[in-house]
Amino acid sequence: IFTPWLIRGSFLQRCARDITNMSQQAVNGVSHRGRVLTLDSMNPNVKRVEYAVRGPIVQRAVQIEKELKEGAKKPFTEVIKANIGDAHAMGQKPITFFRQVLALCSYPALLEDSKFPEDAKQRARRILEACGGHSIGAYSASQGIECIRQDVARYIEKRDGGIPSNPDNIYLSTGASDAIVTILKLLVCGEGRDRTGVMISIPQYPLYSAALADLGAVQINYYLDEDNCWSLNITELRRALSAAREHCNPRVLCIINPGNPTGQVQSRQCIEDVIRFAKEEHLFLMADEVYQDNVYAEGCQFHSFKKVLFEMGPEYSNTVEMASFHSTSKCYMGECGFRGGYMEVINLDPEVKAQLIKLVSVRLCPPVPGQALLDLVVNPPQPDEPSYATFMKERTAVLSALAEKARLTEQIFNTVPGITCNPVQGAMYTFPRITLPQKAIDKLGLVPDMFYCMRLLDEEGICLVPGSGFGQREGTYHFRMTILPPTEKLKVVLQKIREFQLRFTQEFS
Repeated sequence: IFTPWLIRGSFLQRCARDITNMSQQAVNGVSHRGRVLTLDSMNPNVKRVEYAVRGPIVQRAVQIEKELKEGAKKPFTEVIKANIGDAHAMGQKPITFFRQVLALCSYPALLEDSKFPEDAKQRARRILEACGGHSIGAYSASQGIECIRQDVARYIEKRDGGIPSNPDNIYLSTGASDAIVTILKLLVCGEGRDRTGVMISIPQYPLYSAALADLGAVQINYYLDEDNCWSLNITELRRALSAAREHCNPRVLCIINPGNPTGQVQSRQCIEDVIRFAKEEHLFLMADEVYQDNVYAEGCQFHSFKKVLFEMGPEYSNTVEMASFHSTSKCYMGECGFRGGYMEVINLDPEVKAQLIKLVSVRLCPPVPGQALLDLVVNPPQPDEPSYATFMKERTAVLSALAEKARLTEQIFNTVPGITCNPVQGAMYTFPRITLPQKAIDKLGLVPDMFYCMRLLDEEGICLVPGSGFGQREGTYHFRMTILPPTEKLKVVLQKIREFQLRFTQEFS
């Protein structure tokens, strides 16, 4: 259908006439060919993909925001999107040093500007010298810029107390998500009962279930222990593995530490147990460690899987195959939009490494600005450099504020009847359990916690993600909420949820 304002000139008029004639012929049965791509003829795996973090609740939130801009009257004046770990969207300020160097890399003429500190200029010059044509607009090597991979390796060595890291085992990526999917592509194979099974924690980050659906892999659920701060239990891993071997070939174990959405931080003993389990059961280990700087609870500490693996001795460090992942999107940086990240592979077969390099070559290279940002994360200002004091002040302020908000969230939620919240030991989310009245659970055609979160959005303007989008034990209900909003706004969010919970419970009791 062409409206008059779209038709300009005789050529477009002829096109419109021809298309109209073709449509009439199709209607009259003279010539009819259906679309090549329809819902029935598309890749069935794609239809099975779900990603709750940006699902129906978020789509409804966007619609409400549009209505508010158009003057619609609501019980609130803004939508607070506490559904996703997007720090800068929640008001967190960028780290000054990072943005100074990125500005210099983007517009090298600023290197002559005296307002920029010399250490920022030195970093920018080094990065630009490693880029084709001295421009971050050029492609890089598919594995990532070599000097940045060297810096990542040095960062890992320092983090892990001197355990060596080989830059050839480092692959820069478009955030951690890109690297995770790439490794899964290498691992998934077979048909029927030989199809690759991948063990993922429940609750889980929906990237994993979505990627497994897309690849046609078998998802093997193992449940975290909510009654013990969402801890990982080896007995539960064995139960899940044993049951899965009846219908697939389990080959992969995925761990998120610190946890998303549950915020737990694994003890060293737990990590040792997981590594032993992976070795005994001949599983490839994937360690998602993107929240490694986000540890808040007293007595908790981040231990990298690689460090523990090597400290367990050659029996493990020479045999267990593993990939670990990190990102510029979380921790104190929160630079989600730059899409910077890396993975380190351990004990990967040399022939498989050649296939991995081929696979990453297909997407040419990770975003070079993201690589530059990653270099600054792993090689920040040092104590003898002019930017060090400001950098440490900003970094400490972000992490201290997150720690305070983690405690505040737990404390307030646990005063609300019908809400139970475990300590937020790390990461940047809470995953409280909600007790729903039976009348709300019985609502026809609606998943109970989805119904709860949709009502909360419509009545209070708070956007959360229902626990069903992450997986949960049958008969339990949760939601995930980020702790990223500024403290005063977070207090408002928590108060609104409290009021809604009381009102919702009364309505359906």
